Amino acid sequence: MWKEIGKRLWPNVVSSQSTPSGPLPSTPTHILGLTVSIQELLQLRDQAVGLGFSRQRKALSVQAGGYLSPYRGRGMEFEEVRAYQPGDDIRNMDWRVTARTGRPHTKLFREERERPVLFLVDLGPSMAFGARVALKSVAAARAAALLAWAARDNGDRIGGVVFAGERHRELRPAARERGLLPFFKALVELQPSVPTPIATPASTSHSPWADALQRLTGIVRPGSLIFLLSDFRGASRQAEQAFARLATHNEMVVILVYDQLEAEAPPPGHYPVCDGQRFTVLDTGAPGVADAYRQRFTLRRDAVRALCHRHSGHFLMLATHQPAPESLRHGLAIHHRRPGALARRA
Repeated sequence: MWKEIGKRLWPNVVSSQSTPSGPLPSTPTHILGLTVSIQELLQLRDQAVGLGFSRQRKALSVQAGGYLSPYRGRGMEFEEVRAYQPGDDIRNMDWRVTARTGRPHTKLFREERERPVLFLVDLGPSMAFGARVALKSVAAARAAALLAWAARDNGDRIGGVVFAGERHRELRPAARERGLLPFFKALVELQPSVPTPIATPASTSHSPWADALQRLTGIVRPGSLIFLLSDFRGASRQAEQAFARLATHNEMVVILVYDQLEAEAPPPGHYPVCDGQRFTVLDTGAPGVADAYRQRFTLRRDAVRALCHRHSGHFLMLATHQPAPESLRHGLAIHHRRPGALARRA
């Protein structure tokens, strides 16, 4: 995908939008649409109302809270027996069912407990692109902040991994402001201040995506709700393996962040484009160019959707030019209505 579009399109990167509390101050280090500030993320709290986090869902955490979890202990209510999965506590094995079926089975119990909500937010070079309203990195940070506010207001613990290429920040889940504020700080500090050159996608033997997922695996507890926000460029087979391991015992919500200029070619014309390493001219009026341009994005979108389908994840899309609260509210509401989705019945 192209990194920059010529000067005719670039002036549209920054919008004149303002928050409900009024315009944010512009400084040399914060330009609305190009970067985010702590103040902007804090002002998103009211917009997070109604994002649809249900308090009746399963979890496996060990803190008191408002969710039902299969967790063995005194006063636990037996829920069901299911086939054993790697990582299950062998102390919960149902030996009678195991002997009768010839396959290992484990018991599940439930109790009122809180659930960790973790985020994997990509702020790498490919996210420093946008032709309308905001860069993808800004859209991802705003959406993550909205979801974090919703989690905080539910009493959930907040943590995760924010990464920008080789740079990263690991945040172990913590309650209320102890989890929220360090997360916002990471979103701000790892934001690119200006569009940066995009490198050739990493090889299948190494990728920041695989590393970030591996780091997340080290801090997640089974039963967590995990949000992944990215344009998913450069995700390798190794990254899918890590994703599959996380999806085994956690609920995954994948949010594909994109710019409309990635999905549809600009009007017919000659556009100078550069990816930070190579320069050429894109002729969108040439036969087949617009279709090929559109197909490139469609393939990436369908690949991410198929990844979610293979591992029982939830797939949402977030465009940089659309209001994040409405997009998230609509996307989460759709999945709440599906069997086994975010609002599982206890």
